[in-house]
Amino acid sequence: MKKAILFSGLLTVTISVYAEQGSHWGYSGDVGPKNWAALSADNFACSGKNQSPINLTGFIEAELDPIKFDYTPGAHEIINNGHTIQLNYQKGSSIEVDGQTFNLLQVHFHAPSENHINGQSYPLEAHFVHANGDGDLAVVAVMYQQGIPNQGLKIELDKTQGKTIRATASPNKTLKQIWSVMPTEIGGKYELTEMINLAAILPKNKDHYRFSGSLTTPPCSEGVRWLVMKDVVTVSRKQIEDFSSVLHEPNNRPLQVINSRLVLE
Repeated sequence: MKKAILFSGLLTVTISVYAEQGSHWGYSGDVGPKNWAALSADNFACSGKNQSPINLTGFIEAELDPIKFDYTPGAHEIINNGHTIQLNYQKGSSIEVDGQTFNLLQVHFHAPSENHINGQSYPLEAHFVHANGDGDLAVVAVMYQQGIPNQGLKIELDKTQGKTIRATASPNKTLKQIWSVMPTEIGGKYELTEMINLAAILPKNKDHYRFSGSLTTPPCSEGVRWLVMKDVVTVSRKQIEDFSSVLHEPNNRPLQVINSRLVLE
């Protein structure tokens, strides 16, 4: 299991945020999602009742405090762990939620999206994984949609939300920079010569949905704060295809049952 070490004052917390490339699980066959809980005693939570991803629907209106983002250039390493493309972040970037500071550890991607919004799937989703000093996790999820080449600025009506989304159709410049050094071999690693600020792949509007869930990969630990951005970021078709071709198969866990959980907005 890959461990991320987070330093908070004199406290050192070891957090499992994503399984390493050699872990014996995958997205299809005998090691696929249906069997994750049986593959290892460490994966018992994969059969829990508060699992992610989910179809976000049936929203409950609530007074959600804005997420306070404090991101600086810190993405220093990009790896292909066999399950995703992941950017590791150095200490110094964080979000504030519930009056607590959660430090940004890493960002990784799924194609197609794992979470759905009102039944809609997206071709790409990013997970910004954060942890506080006690080891509690908060994941900011961002959906990406395909733009129309050479059309410039485009205004679309999101029928599921009844509001207008303004998005550029050209390739996302920061994602283009990341993809240009994306390792194509499992276990591949690339040290970035210039650290990247991944705030550039967040939507400008930070309105979000919230629910309690889990990691979407083994060990599927629960108690994760999920903060799903309402607005969608536009990327090019080639950027979506380039990511998918590196992984060779979809890396999205199937939707999980919501059970008695609330999805707040």
